[in-house]
Amino acid sequence: MNGPLAAIRILEVGTMLAGPYATMMLADLGAEVTKIEPLAGDISRQVSDSYFASLNRGKRSICLDLNTDEGQRRLGELVAQSHALLVNQKPSTIHKLGLTYRALRRFNEKIVCVALTGFGLYGGDDPAFDYIVQAATGIATLTGDPKSPPTLPGYSSADNSTGLTAALGLLAQIVSGSGGQVDVSLRDVMLSQLNYRAAAYLNDGIEPKRYPNGAHSFYVPAQLFPTVEGYLALFVTHDAFWRLFATEAGIAGDRLPYPTMAERSARREEVLALVSSALANDTAIEWEARLRPLGIPAAAVRTLPEALEATPEAIVSAGAYRLVGSSIRVDGYRPEYRPPPALGQHGELPAHSS
Repeated sequence: MNGPLAAIRILEVGTMLAGPYATMMLADLGAEVTKIEPLAGDISRQVSDSYFASLNRGKRSICLDLNTDEGQRRLGELVAQSHALLVNQKPSTIHKLGLTYRALRRFNEKIVCVALTGFGLYGGDDPAFDYIVQAATGIATLTGDPKSPPTLPGYSSADNSTGLTAALGLLAQIVSGSGGQVDVSLRDVMLSQLNYRAAAYLNDGIEPKRYPNGAHSFYVPAQLFPTVEGYLALFVTHDAFWRLFATEAGIAGDRLPYPTMAERSARREEVLALVSSALANDTAIEWEARLRPLGIPAAAVRTLPEALEATPEAIVSAGAYRLVGSSIRVDGYRPEYRPPPALGQHGELPAHSS
């Protein structure tokens, strides 16, 4: 079976993470992605070979100097044969190089142009790296222990989330059947992902705050707990989960304590003390083994190496590289995980019928 995007041709003028991640997800689904790189290559090539591979497998690479007439001429030829162009650069660079629908529609009325920026295509050139945007949108103040400084996740959540959003916008505009400009920014994506936190403040005046051990703002118990060995993530939401957990943990007794969600939320500290005492009697791994068969959401906290070892089916080979495969599974289709391209490996675009 061909991939669901086998007939789609996408151009990428991408750098580092967000843009390349977006187009790699599309390449995994069968799209032909041509990466347009400057003569020195995407700067991410300088990080490490494995870093570049993790974001650019299965793509083609051509080198163009888009600051020259020849580079612009070649860009026009590529646009005429493509469905979409995705670019993540500073807005001033995008406009200067003519990487917008307004500039490129003369080559192809149906081209979809996706601009992936920090603050919007018309939002200026302020630096917008992942961690900067997380700080600016309130993410950092929601993360970490309340008695400690704000902190950040251990991976690029803003870049990855914006890449996925850009891929969604690109496909939506292609499905519409008409060309056009799609504008996606890191700031807007991260604010959008604060959905219920933002709604609670905007509608109810509830200012979000941090809780110890990454606790949820309403559900109790829903956080990390220390055990005899390791930490356990426990996420008890509705009352049936609580009843099952309390019985397994030996804290139900003759009468189930704190039987309702609202009561557990109102008496948070009492509930947490009770649960912490019970969980201190076994290891995180054993608690996971005991609770999961009951349908209770629980997991031992693992390192990344431990998580990868536990899920070998998620690891694929792309040439000489071992990588985490696509998170989108389509029945009857298995991606052809090809290695990342060498710089300028595909200098000539293959012939396509128009």
